[in-house]
Amino acid sequence: MAALIATVGLAAAWLLLTGKPKPEPSNVIEAPRPLISVIDAEPRAVKIPVRSQGTVEAVRRISLVAQVGGKVDSVSDGFVDGAFFETGDELLRIESADYDFAIARAESQVAAAEQRLAEERGRNRQAKREWRDLGSTEANALFLREPQMKAAKAALEAAKADLAAAKLALERSVIRAPFDGRIEAKRADIGQYLAPGVTVADVYAVDRLEVRLPLTNSQVAQLSLRVQRQSLLDYPVALKSVYGGREELWQARIRRIEASVDRQSRSVTAIAEIDLANSTSPRQQLLSPGMFVQAEIPTPAIAGVSRLPSSALRSDNSVLVVGADGRLQRRIVDVQRRSEEWSWVMGLRKGEQVVAVQTGVLVAGMAVDIVESPSMKGVN
Repeated sequence: MAALIATVGLAAAWLLLTGKPKPEPSNVIEAPRPLISVIDAEPRAVKIPVRSQGTVEAVRRISLVAQVGGKVDSVSDGFVDGAFFETGDELLRIESADYDFAIARAESQVAAAEQRLAEERGRNRQAKREWRDLGSTEANALFLREPQMKAAKAALEAAKADLAAAKLALERSVIRAPFDGRIEAKRADIGQYLAPGVTVADVYAVDRLEVRLPLTNSQVAQLSLRVQRQSLLDYPVALKSVYGGREELWQARIRRIEASVDRQSRSVTAIAEIDLANSTSPRQQLLSPGMFVQAEIPTPAIAGVSRLPSSALRSDNSVLVVGADGRLQRRIVDVQRRSEEWSWVMGLRKGEQVVAVQTGVLVAGMAVDIVESPSMKGVN
C-alpha cells in the first residue's frame, strides 16, 4: 500500500513539472538614445592673442617739495588740480625778502674778505722788501705773513660760498616744474607758510605712462618672454578702454618684467609703456593714471587648434567625441584660450564629431543619435 502511494505521488509531481506552460519570447524595448548636436573639429593654424588687464600709472610720479621755508607769495594760474605744465614753468613763489637780505649780507662779507686779502698781500710784499734790504735771501714765513694771507684767501672763498648759497636759496624760493607733467593734487596756496621739505603738490610726467599686466605661465610661454639684462623688451600691445561712452584704442610696448613673481597668484607681471612724448593724437591724451584698460598681445600662429563653443568643454578640460560605433568617447584636450562664448583647444583630429553642448546625462560609452543643429554650422 505504501509503495502504491509513493508511486502515485511521484507521478503527480512529474506531471506538474512537465505540464507547466513554456514562457513565450517577447520583444525587448530599447531605451531611446539621447539626441545631441555636434561640431566637426577642424584643426588649423590660429593666432591666439594673449589677453590681460591692468591700470594705467605714471612712469614718473613725485611729490614736489619746498627746499626753503617762507610764506607763499604768489601762485600761477595753472597751479590747480589737473592742470598741465611744461619744464621750467613757475608754479608758486615764496616771499623773497629774507633771502634778499641774506644776499646783501653775504655780498658785504665778500667785500670785507677781499679787502682783508688785499691788505695781507700788500703786507707780504712790504715784508719781502724789508727782508731784502737786510741783505738776506731767506725769510721767515711768519715774518712774510704767509699764514695770514692763506687765512685771508680761505675767508674770501668762504664768503663767496655763503653768497652763492644765499643766491641759491633765493632761486629756490621760486618753485618750477621739473618736467612736462600734470598736477595730480595741489597742497599749498597763497598765504600759507611752508617749512623746508613740505610737499606743495603731487605731480607726474606725461611723456610716458605704463600698465602692469599679470600673465600666467602658459601666457608667458606663448609670448616667449625672457628677461634681458642689456636691452629692453619690445612686444606690441593693444590697449582698450571705454572713455566718455566710447571705446578707445591705444598702442603700447612691453618693455620689462617685474623682478619678482606674485606670491599669491604665482603670475608674472609684464610692464607695458605708452610713449606720449611725440604724440599729438587727441586719443593719446585721453589716457591718464587710474584708467582701467584691457590688453591684447599678438602671438605667433599655433598649429592644430580647433575652435569649439565653450559649452562643449567640460570642467576637467575634456570633451565628448562620437565614435564610429555611435557611442561617446571622452577626450582630454589642451585648452589654449577660453572666453565666455568660445574655446580654442588642441588634441582633436580633423573631422571628429564633438558634442556641442554638455549635459549631466551624457557620459562616455553612451549610445547617442546626432541631430543637425543649424547654429553649429560653420563655427570654425
